[in-house]
Amino acid sequence: MKVLCIGHTSYDISCPIDNYPIENVKYRLQESVKAGGGPAGNAAYLLGKWGIDTVISTVVGSDDYGEKIKKEFQGVNVQTSYIETTYERTTSLSFILINKSNGSRTIFNLESDLAPIKKFNFDFTPDIIFTDGHDYGATQNAISKFPNAIRIIDAGRPVQEILELCKYMNYIVCSKEFAETVTGAKMDFDRPGTLVDVYSKLQAKYPNANIVVTLEAKGALYVYNNEIRIMPGLKVEAKDTTGAGDIFHGAFTYGIANGFDMEKTVTLANIAGGLSVEKVGSRLSMPALSEVLDYYAKKQQANTPPNPDPNQAGGTNPNPQAPQAPVNNNPQQNVSNQ
Repeated sequence: MKVLCIGHTSYDISCPIDNYPIENVKYRLQESVKAGGGPAGNAAYLLGKWGIDTVISTVVGSDDYGEKIKKEFQGVNVQTSYIETTYERTTSLSFILINKSNGSRTIFNLESDLAPIKKFNFDFTPDIIFTDGHDYGATQNAISKFPNAIRIIDAGRPVQEILELCKYMNYIVCSKEFAETVTGAKMDFDRPGTLVDVYSKLQAKYPNANIVVTLEAKGALYVYNNEIRIMPGLKVEAKDTTGAGDIFHGAFTYGIANGFDMEKTVTLANIAGGLSVEKVGSRLSMPALSEVLDYYAKKQQANTPPNPDPNQAGGTNPNPQAPQAPVNNNPQQNVSNQ
């Protein structure tokens, strides 16, 4: 399977600090993590790292940051011939302050208007097109040129271009903010019916797409076997949440590329995103495929019910996927209208 990733890349400079900064105070930082970033860039990097034949279509500046980004992609065998260099703008930079006390981050994006992608004459036919929606024209061109490709969008921002692109997607992986804005409804995790309401309204708006709503630390909302389910987030000590969503999207695309069903695809994406927050930086925090698969295997083993004892009355639960405990205690939950 060949994946074409279209969209935004940047260069990230991440600095851990002891507490959230106070105005008009000078800080001397002892450490920093520098690497490429951006939604499409991070997804492409993970796919390359995990062995998927991947091409990145994006724009960088004619500067050292742009060259570093290209070398990073080449280091994980992502094809870079469709990275365009603009001499009119610099590479987008992101300065990220990471609060050591809780792993939260504050991001300062230093960018002018994003330069549009102009290279449309692809010399290959992708099996999957992944887009972050940052370049509407390039995405529309690709999905028109390759109508048989599976189309996946990272719908993180509820802006008009992404709303329009979602109409043409097979898979919409969207943020909670996107879902709530589009539906005009709010999610209340103490009232599962509100989750069903938001998801159902989103599905009604985009009836031809498979939809996953990412919920950050709460996990993800999706449909499997005609049931709306929630996949709780991993219980980990968060050191930096930067890029966790991008990593989720990349791992999700990996699952689709391998023909996994929605349950396994969301599970792997959830594990990858969850494990990533244990380290600082987005590129450097991406777990190895072997690490994610090992975690998945242990998770599946832990959730496999024992063989029923024919001599014991009652047997075992005939539906191992049914909820047995509150959300965040089970690997997946059916969400009921309560």
